[in-house]
Amino acid sequence: MSQFNLLIAQKAPQADLYPALIASNVVNSHASFSTTPIALVYEDVELLEKSNKASTIGIQFEGEDAIYGAEAVLKNLRSTFPQILNGKNAELENHWVTFGLTRLGGKDFKVTSAALGELNNHLSLRTFLVGYSETIADITVYGAISANGQALSAIKRNHLPNLVRWFKYVSSIDKIGKVVDDFKAELTSKKKTKSKESNFEIGLLDTDKGVVTRFPPEPSGYLHIGHAKAAMLNQYFAQHYNGKLIIRFDDTNPTKEKQEFQDSIVKDLELLGIHGDVISYTSDHFDNLYQKAIELIKLGKAYCDDTVQEKMRVERMEGIASERRDRSVEENLRIFEEMAKASEEGIKNCLRAKMSVDNPNKAMRDPVIYRCNPEVHHRTGDKYKIYPTYDFACPLVDSFEGVTHALRTIEYRDRNPQYWWFLEALGLRKVHVWDFARLNFIKTVLSKRKLAWFVGEGHVTGWDDPRFPTVRGIRRRGMTIEALKQFILSQGPSKNVVNLDWTIIWAFNKKVIDPIAPRHTALLTEGLITAKLVGGPEPAVTEDKPKHQKNPDVGTKKVVMGSTVLLEQADARTFKEGEEITLMGWGNAFVTKIVRPDPDGDVTELELKLHLEGDFKKTEKKVTWLAKDQNLVDVELVDFDYLITKDKLEDDDDVKDFVNKNTMFKELAVADCNIADVKEDDILQFERKGYYRCDQPAKDGKPAVFFYIPTGKGGK
Repeated sequence: MSQFNLLIAQKAPQADLYPALIASNVVNSHASFSTTPIALVYEDVELLEKSNKASTIGIQFEGEDAIYGAEAVLKNLRSTFPQILNGKNAELENHWVTFGLTRLGGKDFKVTSAALGELNNHLSLRTFLVGYSETIADITVYGAISANGQALSAIKRNHLPNLVRWFKYVSSIDKIGKVVDDFKAELTSKKKTKSKESNFEIGLLDTDKGVVTRFPPEPSGYLHIGHAKAAMLNQYFAQHYNGKLIIRFDDTNPTKEKQEFQDSIVKDLELLGIHGDVISYTSDHFDNLYQKAIELIKLGKAYCDDTVQEKMRVERMEGIASERRDRSVEENLRIFEEMAKASEEGIKNCLRAKMSVDNPNKAMRDPVIYRCNPEVHHRTGDKYKIYPTYDFACPLVDSFEGVTHALRTIEYRDRNPQYWWFLEALGLRKVHVWDFARLNFIKTVLSKRKLAWFVGEGHVTGWDDPRFPTVRGIRRRGMTIEALKQFILSQGPSKNVVNLDWTIIWAFNKKVIDPIAPRHTALLTEGLITAKLVGGPEPAVTEDKPKHQKNPDVGTKKVVMGSTVLLEQADARTFKEGEEITLMGWGNAFVTKIVRPDPDGDVTELELKLHLEGDFKKTEKKVTWLAKDQNLVDVELVDFDYLITKDKLEDDDDVKDFVNKNTMFKELAVADCNIADVKEDDILQFERKGYYRCDQPAKDGKPAVFFYIPTGKGGK
């Protein structure tokens, strides 16, 4: 018997969990199985699906959606393993299952007390609740009592002798009694050893037979952070099971695809450390896919349809059969051949799978599986005039290429029955499917169509714009590959869909860059004030100082000290005459003179007196400064905001209505002489300003351009 998964929300009420956990262990302990039929999959959550209150526990049979709820799970276990879990009196067993789940699962003492009294009376002359051996009745009631503190206290008081006798006896049955202790020990162990990484024990099926995963990007855009998660998880599981990762380009739509996108995906995957054991293309299988489409037609499971697109959409939504659904096999074969030629008749038609007209799952309502497209394909040229849809090609090519486990994001869940339908209809090898949550971020679009709209409308500079969630975009903003990997692995393969705040991923990044980012100084040009520093060296002197006070391996920098220093106007406005301040990285100084003609305006003249004997711990103001007598470098500091104004776009929202029209902010500054040597992609910290990535080094009299890197504190 093939495996399936018992899905357990570890933080859920134990009364929901124990009966099914015990029943699963009873099944797994049965001598008739050579392999464990039920895999336990734990998630460190209260609900497996946030929108479903019953999803404290679930069961997922291969090829089906998960079923949630303690009662539903027990029902499915009983129907699957009747000889192991059921006795001979279904009516009584059903009564005690309902009794355990309803009357022993609450916190009302009166209800619990009455239920225990009834149990005690029933067990006066019985060893088991029903019949002469343990059944699902004993399993459910024992599990419910084990999760009920009031019931356990009553048993310890020994006032209910028949119930106490039964409870102790059932506890002594190893396959039942040890389950609760094992579960508690598991939770305790996880609490002690809990790390920041997510739980990757997701119970993949049949891993002993070998694991082959795949990452199938469509070369119609640049790789974004959501794709990066899918690629990294597929590689993780392939490596974990000593298997193989296939990187397959799903190049089935020549209208959208370009060699440029394909090349960029390959390069970005390399940067992420993702290396496929095999690189393949759906287009490698076009001939085979075409033959399989013909096979479906001959089986009476596909038909050609020339219904206009809008009418077809309405019919699918309303569950109305197409007028072309009952075309003969011969007619469909003839028209499909015309489609292959892209003839006048052919281009009016598409090929649809004959699945269902009115299935509640609309993905099963006769989906389109082939379309005409006379455009030139970037790999196959003009050889083909029709192309398979992703929904048709994906399961077939998975089977062709030996994929064992298709790991994909949860938005494909409704299409899973469709995926399995194609394989079954064509008699192809089965593939296990595991859904995981896609990465969603507030005020962020991940749809390639919408991202392409931003590019086309000129709202961004390109696919690598630092405001974009593409791998190239966030790297240009200052995200390190190491931090990106850490973040994605921390999210793991959970099915919980959440809308994440960008501050989380930028906090990961800060931990990576803070220990190694050299420290430099930049002062805003607007209002910059030149101050006389009495006691400062004349002429100016230069010293080598560490680029990072806590990490000497970062190297040294030139620090110039002189009798004339530059200070930011914002700092100068806060000074008071006679006040002692700290010039960071040098020492203390007294403010001896301030000229400010307008009390609400700028400081126009400033004089300081160096006081190196002063204690920097006693000063309130610690300011950045630059000696004027050095080769200062002009820099442009750039910050960004979100591209859209709404946290989450709904399906019926038009992105055009939520475009943020002001998303780039530039300030001019001057920086220390060392910035002349900074290269593109270098990351550093301008003290008191933050971390920056160099986008353009200073060259030919043009200022260096630095992009601000968020740190997780309100970062965009």
